[in-house]
Amino acid sequence: MDDTDRTLEQLLAGLTAVREGNLDIRLPEDAGGLPGNIAAVFNGMVAQLSLVTTEVTRVAQEVGGQGRLGGQARVPPPVGGVWRELTDGVNSMADNLTSQVRNISQVATAVARGDLTQKIRVDARGEILELKETINTMVERLSSFAEEVTRVAREVGTDGKLGGQATVHGVSGTWMDLTNNVNSMADNLTNQVRNIAQVTTAVAEGDLTRKIDVDARGEILELKTTINTMVDQLGSFAAEVTRVAREVGSEGRLGGQAEVADVSGTWRRLTENVNELAANLTGQVRAIAEVTGAVARGDLTRTVAVEAPGEVGELKDNINAMVESLRATTRANEEQDWLKTHLARISGGIQGRRDLTTVARLVMREVPPLVHAQYGCFFLSQDGPEGAEGTGGAELVAIASYGLPDDPASGPRRFRPGRSPVGQAAADHRILVVEDLPPGYAPVVTGTGSADPSALIVLPIVFEGQVLGALEFASLRPLAPLHRAFLEQFTELLGVNVSSLTANARTDELLERSQRLTAELSARSGELQARQRELQRSNAELQDKAALLADRNRDIERKNHQIEQARQELEERARELARASLYKSEFLANMSHELRTPLNSLLILAQLLAQNPEGNLTEKQADYAAVIHSAGSDLLQLINDILDLSKVEAGRMDVHPEPVALQRVLDYVDVTFRPVADERGLEFTVSGAPSAGEGLVTDEGRLRQVLRNLVSNALKFTRTGGVSLRVRPAAPHEVPDPLRGTGPVLAFQVVDTGIGIPAEQLESVFDAFQQGDSGADRAYGGTGLGLSISREVSRLLGGTITAESTAGQGSRFTLYLPEHDGRAPDGEAADGAGGKQDEGTPAAGLAAPVDDEGLRDRTVLLVDDDPRNVYALTEVLKSAGMQVLSADNGEAGIRLLAAHPEVGLVVMDLMMAGLDGYATTRAIRAMPGHAELPVVVVTAKAMPGDRTEALAAGASDYVVKPVAPDRLLTALRTWLAPR
Repeated sequence: MDDTDRTLEQLLAGLTAVREGNLDIRLPEDAGGLPGNIAAVFNGMVAQLSLVTTEVTRVAQEVGGQGRLGGQARVPPPVGGVWRELTDGVNSMADNLTSQVRNISQVATAVARGDLTQKIRVDARGEILELKETINTMVERLSSFAEEVTRVAREVGTDGKLGGQATVHGVSGTWMDLTNNVNSMADNLTNQVRNIAQVTTAVAEGDLTRKIDVDARGEILELKTTINTMVDQLGSFAAEVTRVAREVGSEGRLGGQAEVADVSGTWRRLTENVNELAANLTGQVRAIAEVTGAVARGDLTRTVAVEAPGEVGELKDNINAMVESLRATTRANEEQDWLKTHLARISGGIQGRRDLTTVARLVMREVPPLVHAQYGCFFLSQDGPEGAEGTGGAELVAIASYGLPDDPASGPRRFRPGRSPVGQAAADHRILVVEDLPPGYAPVVTGTGSADPSALIVLPIVFEGQVLGALEFASLRPLAPLHRAFLEQFTELLGVNVSSLTANARTDELLERSQRLTAELSARSGELQARQRELQRSNAELQDKAALLADRNRDIERKNHQIEQARQELEERARELARASLYKSEFLANMSHELRTPLNSLLILAQLLAQNPEGNLTEKQADYAAVIHSAGSDLLQLINDILDLSKVEAGRMDVHPEPVALQRVLDYVDVTFRPVADERGLEFTVSGAPSAGEGLVTDEGRLRQVLRNLVSNALKFTRTGGVSLRVRPAAPHEVPDPLRGTGPVLAFQVVDTGIGIPAEQLESVFDAFQQGDSGADRAYGGTGLGLSISREVSRLLGGTITAESTAGQGSRFTLYLPEHDGRAPDGEAADGAGGKQDEGTPAAGLAAPVDDEGLRDRTVLLVDDDPRNVYALTEVLKSAGMQVLSADNGEAGIRLLAAHPEVGLVVMDLMMAGLDGYATTRAIRAMPGHAELPVVVVTAKAMPGDRTEALAAGASDYVVKPVAPDRLLTALRTWLAPR
């Protein structure tokens, strides 16, 4: 074998050893030549491979065995090629593994420290990538679980929001068990706390029937038991206190006591306080009830004497003060009622009498017993005889007396002004009172003994500064203040009556004197004419008797002068009568205003109460309101009757003839009185003959007024049977004499089966304030003005009224009316009460105001200085859906109108202080943009001319108080309607 083969064998053995992983083998390098070079190269390759293997093994042991990351295989520079690439690949693998493991370690360490915000973000592939994704998913789920558990803990433990649940998606195992345990704990705590909260809330709201019924253990169970026991005790306490409160406050059973068992402390003290309160309240309320009950029965002598502090003490004092005020008010009302009743009674007796002596005797017959006087004397001022005590003049002459022991043969007592107390009182125009009269002064002598009067009063009868007479009264006791007030008011009233009677007597005397002088003048004139004819026939006789004629002429001139003086006196008396009539008209106008103003609010509010729209009044209370409304309507009718009577007496009642549909008048009578007849169980018929009244021309309003009075009287005085109204043409033989020759005449016959009228009293029923029998007014009521007014109105219409009656069988009143009035029809409406306006009165019905589109949400300005009327009218307008602004005077109304352009209508009163309704209306018309603003006058002024004056001032409409709500709303609806 040569060297080459030996070298190749050595190389083969070395290569085989390297293949088998033995890197310790070396080839001998001592051979020269090519084998030596091969050996050197082989040994260098094995050495580099051994170095690379050692470094890689070291790095693998550090990373894989020892867990030391970050190691690197270090190979000297001579190593290159594949070995360098292998080394770099191992180092790159070590670097990647180091960064991946370290990143995983950082995330795991953060999770261990509770930081769930870290993620593995290093690049990875394969199984390392799966490990990275698994760990990141685990961290996300741990973070979600921690957030949910933290949220539930914060809501329950910190925010107090119960019912929360932890919701963690994608977890299982221990994490799912832990989540379920947390949710179970939250559910239990929520149920327990909510149940406790429900029970405590119910207790706070007063519901003591709830109990804690949720399952609980430990301290929660103890809390549950404590609260349930507290609720039971509170329920028992509340039931007892409620029972006592209901018995005392609702059922009115006083004296009850709360009995609560097994309570102590605050509950026991509270129970005892409630019982003490109930006992005190029982004593106080019973004492107050006794006093108020006594007041309700009319006993005003009782007062509340129980001890009571605080507001109950104030109530006690107020009730005692109320009782004292009621006592004083009742006494004052009784005195005023007594005063007004007797003034009206005696004044009514004086009315209609024309003889002063008769009036004086009536006064002496009625007044002294009324004021408990034993002596009385009526003195009348008369002209004294010429030459008496050197001069003539007025003197006071006794024309009637009461209880005076004077001998009639000695003549009446006479006193001049300034002489004696009677004359001095007349001279001073003042009341003279003398008390503690000396013994023997005018002793009162009777059949059983005598006594001296202790008081004397002299009252001058004065009218417009002129003494007309005097009244003297003597009494055994001092006059009571009420009696003295009566005498003062009666004397003022008597002055008006005496002045009127004196004026009437003087007028009659002057009229008689004028007639006598006229007759004498006529006779003188005839004689003169005869003389003149004789003078014409004989000039000679004329010359002879020229002197006689001159004397006659002078005599005639003297007579003419006397007649002129008489005429001037008549004119003066006429002016006095006109002035007295003016005073009377002004008095009636003021009376009408002062009565209608409170009547307006009374009737409106009574009507609203009677309608009871809210249903908060009992039926009896609504009936009370209806009775008040009916009484007010009766008072309004009386006012209208008095105004009509005054206009008739003054000759100022207007009549406006126009064509009249008779059937419409009959329908009005039927609709008005049939309900009254049905209520009284009377038969009522209204009929008209065929073709009767087809050409009737008259004042329809006045005709209705007459028929209304006649039918109303017939129904009032008829208890059984019936009342009928029949209209037919009057037969020629039955037409009254004053109507003969006036053309066709209609007969309106009102027939009843009532009490009838005695024949001797048949004519007197037509006098004012008369009702036939003196007891009729007491039995049937009324003023006795209706027939008097009806007869005067029928005369104004050109007709007349006749009456036929049999006592106990019934009456028949017949209105004879010409079909043609003979005057031109007049379309103007009458002013004031009694005209066509009085057909709609507040008594026409109790219909409730209707809320319609024409009035709803419209704004109205109410100007009235009477708060009662403002309140009543505001309620009516608001009930119709209107917006109401109010002002209590004209200036305030103008300012309010200027500030509220939405006002669509003004309701104006006329009689106001300061700027009255007339001036306010003129001022509104002068305001820019308000020339056409509707202004509806609602006023109590109801005298002739008032309506014309209001319309002339700029008013759009005129409504008289009291006004019915439907009448007012109809007027407003008319003026607010689109034009």
